This record gives sequence, structure tokens and C-alpha cells, in this order.
Amino acid sequence: MHPLLFRLGPVPIHTYGFLIAVGFLVAVFVIRRLAIRDGLDAEKVLDLTFWSLLVGFAGARLLFVITRAEFFVSDPLAILKVWEGGLVFLGGPIAVFPFVLWYVRKHRIPVWKAMDVMIPGLVVAHMFGRFGCLMAGCCFGKPTECRLGIRFESELVDKAFRGIPLHPTQLYEATALLVLFIGLYWLGKRKKFDGQVVLTYFMAYPVIRSVIEVFRGDEIRGFVVDGIISTSQFISALVFAAALAVFIRLHGKGGRS
Repeated sequence: MHPLLFRLGPVPIHTYGFLIAVGFLVAVFVIRRLAIRDGLDAEKVLDLTFWSLLVGFAGARLLFVITRAEFFVSDPLAILKVWEGGLVFLGGPIAVFPFVLWYVRKHRIPVWKAMDVMIPGLVVAHMFGRFGCLMAGCCFGKPTECRLGIRFESELVDKAFRGIPLHPTQLYEATALLVLFIGLYWLGKRKKFDGQVVLTYFMAYPVIRSVIEVFRGDEIRGFVVDGIISTSQFISALVFAAALAVFIRLHGKGGRS
């Protein structure tokens, strides 16, 4: 882990924030390219992307704060310390989805086509974010004896887990996201209906996240059923079910919507 990348005079540049910024730039590049490929107004889509990333970041942070409500009640200013890590990613899509629906209707952008274009870029941004988690020391895994184990000394890691090999769940998820991005990019050229790419994401990522959760060791992420079903697994199940229902409906129409 390497939480501090460098300093610009007295200003610390945190690796987590830097990688989030890099992920944003790469996402913009990918989305612009896909928008042009699919015949959309690239500038409108990029404006939508910019605001969606901000809304998504706020949603992910808000869900993290909710899962650690007791801590933030005692230290409200810590809510603003985003450079130290602390996001529940699923809070992002939950916040972004209704925002995108409102935005595309206001600006008369084809909703499903726009989301098909945006989601591969957002997956890339998420991947960089997970590398940021690795550098910050958050979102760590359970103790392990496998060779992939990584030792963390971060204050974000539970004291009992510091200095012992832990599952690098950040790397597990980053790798899965890279594979997912490749799959969605490939699907985008071969989709049968608008919305197929984004709905595939909303079915695939919940599965990825639910599996990763099995190896996660940070108890602060919250549980619906203590030690059995985490908050993220519960939300993942709901998202998967909703996406599957919409996928079946759109696919059944036999054409673009």
C-alpha cells in the first residue's frame, strides 16, 4: 500500500484520489469514443458522464456513511475526508440511475443507448478506484495463507488484521472489472437491443460483488444478517432481480426501445 503518492509543496497528493482522477479521465475517453461509434452527440453524453460521476461518487460516499453511522455521528467532519477512502460502490449506481433518467429525458437523449455507451467507461473508472483502495488500505480481505496475501499497516485496517497476510480483494475486484469491461465492450458491438449492455452490467456486477464479499474482512461495510449477508450482498440481490426483470421485458420486445 502507498497512501501518499507525493507532495506539491505543502499539499499532499493521495494515491487514492489520484487514481480516482485517472479513472475519470480514462472513462471520459472511452465514453466519448463509444458515443461517436453509436451515433450519439458526444458532448451531451460527456456532460451527462461528468455529472453522473459526481452524483455516483456522492451516492457511494453516502452509503458508506450510512453503514458507519455511529462513527460519523461522533466525527461529522470525517465525512469530507474522501481521500482516506471509504465508498460503498453500489451506492453510486443507485444514485446515478434516477439522475440519468431525468437528464436524458430533459435533453432528449435516447436513454438506453446512452447508458449502454456510458457503462463500460464507468466500469473502467471503478477499476481504477479499486486500485486506489489497495493503495489506501481500505476494502481489505480476510486473513489468508495463500501466496497472494498482502500485509497492510493502514489505520483503515482493523488492528487484529494489521501486519498479517490478507486476501487482496481490491485486486480480485479490479481484475474482475477488467474482464467485465472487455465483455461489455465486445457486447456493445453485437447487442440485439438498446439497454442490453447496461442491463448485463447490472446483472454481472452484483454477482461479482457478492462473490468478492465472501473474502472481504472489513466488518465496517455493514451486514443485513450479521456475519452472513452483507449490506452489499443484499443490495446486489435486489439490483440483479430488477435488472433481470427489465432485461426480459426489453428482450421480449424483440427490438430497440
